[in-house]
Amino acid sequence: MNYSDKIGIAPISWVNDDIPGLGDDLYTADQVLAEMASLGYVATEMGRVFSQDPAGFKGKLEKHGIQLASKFVGTLFSDANRLEAELHSFSEWVDYLKDMGSQYVIVCEMGGSMHWDPRRSSDDRTIQALNDQEWQTLVDGLHRAAKMSRANGLQLVYHPHAGTVVETADEVDRLMASTDPELVHLLYDTGHALYGGYDPLEQLIQYYDRIQYVHLKNIRKDVLDRVRKENMDFRSSVLSGLFTVPGDEEGCIDFVPIFNELVRRNYDGWIVVEAEQDPAKAHPYTYAKMAKEYIDSTFSMVMN
Repeated sequence: MNYSDKIGIAPISWVNDDIPGLGDDLYTADQVLAEMASLGYVATEMGRVFSQDPAGFKGKLEKHGIQLASKFVGTLFSDANRLEAELHSFSEWVDYLKDMGSQYVIVCEMGGSMHWDPRRSSDDRTIQALNDQEWQTLVDGLHRAAKMSRANGLQLVYHPHAGTVVETADEVDRLMASTDPELVHLLYDTGHALYGGYDPLEQLIQYYDRIQYVHLKNIRKDVLDRVRKENMDFRSSVLSGLFTVPGDEEGCIDFVPIFNELVRRNYDGWIVVEAEQDPAKAHPYTYAKMAKEYIDSTFSMVMN
């Protein structure tokens, strides 16, 4: 297959959704989409830089020849008292993505997270692990959300994420063991896999049959070591330069065997560059270009 037809990039490199205010005054939606398109990216994900009005956003996407691959939806499914309200909110995003022609919805549990749980103080920068009952409520919520998604032509892909209750290798394993493989798929993120203690290639091989969506990001090993030594919170890690893109020589992930495995398995889903960086320090166009050139050349090498 032609992998260039499946390579997208998230807007987080331009306007960082994980850190409020980062990049907001630097880029417009049209600027972001124009730069993506000029580099040959064919898809993106929803971000706060983009309008949530379907008609207006569709027009911008069509203008630049970009598809909307998905949207990251943070949930509080682990809270039994909020589950019904959370599912209702989730259903609205399912309707939105269906209207936008997307085929995937990205889910990440925010309950107990160090930055995104609205029930907790913004000063609390620890992860509050789920108890067994909360785990079960999360699983039940994911199953219901996945059935809702499937009924609307979408697949639910779960995103293990640093700073949340599904971050470590053990937590990813527990989620995979607890959920129905026909309903809950896995978003494979190379950077978050390494952050959580997995060898990224090993996670890809172990869970390939569950993987329906790919995020590519790299990690600076010296920063990761400092993050772990200092028990740094996620947002501080990002601002310290933890993440970068494939193709950056400062990164430590070897993508060649990962691309080899994707080609060997005939993976045909989206492959999205998603590297949380400070756009004032890591010029978005420069790093997006670096990533696209590296991905194209590496896939070409692997396939030949």
